[in-house]
Amino acid sequence: MEHPKITEHPLDVIVPRHEPATLNCKAEGVPTPTVTWFKDGEPIKAEQGSHKILLPAGGLFFLKVVHSRRESDAGVYWCEATNELGVARSHNATLQVSGRYWCMQ
Repeated sequence: MEHPKITEHPLDVIVPRHEPATLNCKAEGVPTPTVTWFKDGEPIKAEQGSHKILLPAGGLFFLKVVHSRRESDAGVYWCEATNELGVARSHNATLQVSGRYWCMQ
C-alpha cells in the first residue's frame, strides 16, 4: 500500500482558440490512484461527446479550446489523485485562451 503521489504536475499554457491542448497529470500509488480534474474549484465531468477527454494516463485533453460568452475553457486547473490511503493534489495550472482580441492591443 502506498499513498498517492503526483509525479507530473500540469503547467500553465496559452492556447489559441479552437486549437487542441493537453494538461498533464501523472500519479503513482498502490492501489493505482484515480485522477480527478478540477477547474476553478469544480470537478470536471468529461461526458460523452464533450470536447474534453480524460486520458488513461491521467492527463486532460481538449479537442479544441472553447472561448465564447457561453462557455470558456480559460481558468485555473489542478488534478487530484485518490486511492484508499488518501489524496494528493497537483500544483495549479492556468489555461489562457489567446484570440483576436489580444492581437489588437
